[in-house]
Amino acid sequence: MDYVSTRNKEKKVPSAYAIATGIAPDGGLYCPTSFPELTKSDWDTLIASDYKGRAALVLGKFLTDFSAEELKGFTEKAYADERWGSGNTAPVVSLADGKHILELWHGPTCAFKDMALQMLPHLLTASLKKIGEERTACILVATSGDTGTAALNGFADVPGTKIMVYYPVHGVSPMQKLQMVTQEGKNVSVCAVNGNFDDAQSALKRIFTDAPTIEKLSAQGMMLSSANSINWGRLAPQIAYYISAYCDLAERGMVTFGDKINICVPTGNFGNILAAYIAKQMGLPVNKLICASNRNNVLTDFFKKGGTYDKNRPFYTTASPSMDILISSNLERLLYYISGQNDEAVRNFMAQLAEGGRYTVSQEMQAALDALFDAGSCDDARTKDTIRRLYENEKYVCDTHTAVAVKVYEDYRARTGDTTPTVIASTASPFKFCKAVAEALGGTVEIEDVSQLDVLSRLCGQQPPKPLASLRGKAPRFDRVVEKEDILSTTDLLAEL
Repeated sequence: MDYVSTRNKEKKVPSAYAIATGIAPDGGLYCPTSFPELTKSDWDTLIASDYKGRAALVLGKFLTDFSAEELKGFTEKAYADERWGSGNTAPVVSLADGKHILELWHGPTCAFKDMALQMLPHLLTASLKKIGEERTACILVATSGDTGTAALNGFADVPGTKIMVYYPVHGVSPMQKLQMVTQEGKNVSVCAVNGNFDDAQSALKRIFTDAPTIEKLSAQGMMLSSANSINWGRLAPQIAYYISAYCDLAERGMVTFGDKINICVPTGNFGNILAAYIAKQMGLPVNKLICASNRNNVLTDFFKKGGTYDKNRPFYTTASPSMDILISSNLERLLYYISGQNDEAVRNFMAQLAEGGRYTVSQEMQAALDALFDAGSCDDARTKDTIRRLYENEKYVCDTHTAVAVKVYEDYRARTGDTTPTVIASTASPFKFCKAVAEALGGTVEIEDVSQLDVLSRLCGQQPPKPLASLRGKAPRFDRVVEKEDILSTTDLLAEL
């Protein structure tokens, strides 16, 4: 399996190179040249396997320069029972009206990013060895909350790596911030950026394309890589959990094997729903992919209003901060495939986005998108109403991001009459967003510290996850704040780790 940049498909590289470097030299994103198909034998194996085995099989289809034994070893370590609380890594909870909640937050930082970022350190360190890279890998991460937390946890004290996480100073929840700034590890650092997530993400991309910075780091024995979903090693592990969810539903008789499902995903940077799209291309029976946005509904408008992507709009800070994004990086990969792997078209779209903040796809591409995707958005008031209703009616407590997806699915079902069983990606524990969830359930949170957990616990009658409860008494290690224009200066901190 070869990989090419979305902006130049002429130069092919192996998966190890794509994972080690994170992003292509031209600023494009690495993509597989084709999608492998799941055979009848593969499905039989998947049905009979636990999550670790399912993930190893799916990864093996894409990472052909890794052996089956290597991948099996990686999944056994990444999804070890003691790190996930049980052997059920990504359980599916079935509710009323065809809703099947895929809980992706049972890992060490209580968010879906753990599903990939417990795997990426194994893939990355092995990739560096495979390509003969002896420099220290400096992983730079822009986060709207959960990616940074999960990346710091995954890479903490991993030999041959250093990690620097950038987050918007006012764009994460108190619990997300506390997880990041108290992270232990000799090779980790955290920096707040004065601005929103898009400011942090754009500033980070400057580092990856700044030749003097790259040369300076190289002279110091360091190379740049990324743990954001622009890195194929971050995205590939996410494909497995949609396939696993289907296996679970088929085993429980919720679907007849071969019948289609819908998949609804709360979406910001578009990586999570792109993984579902790739699973469909591999043969997962999918009817519709439903893209759920919060008030920052740039993706909903793209899918529902003629294929124009326009970031020139107000940016809102919402109760679902991991979706507070106006530049959805992984949409570039979808454009590449929908256009028939037309790298010239993608280059033009990205140039238009950089220069004017907008682009419009062709009618043919729009038709292809319409056949695959639906979309909707949900503001904070309806998000909290959904949390309340779901708890009152079904005694299920969800976080603010999952609630966005539930509401968008309910709206889709009412609008279309489509009763296809639907997997809804649940991306975080409700205890990561205590204030908003507690308010939705009729409570109040006045202090932004770990005591929030107690308030929500009393309201819903559930105990907070151990990884969050263990934050009690931890002192912050990092308090640096930088202007986005000064982002290059922060790379000096890497030499100090």
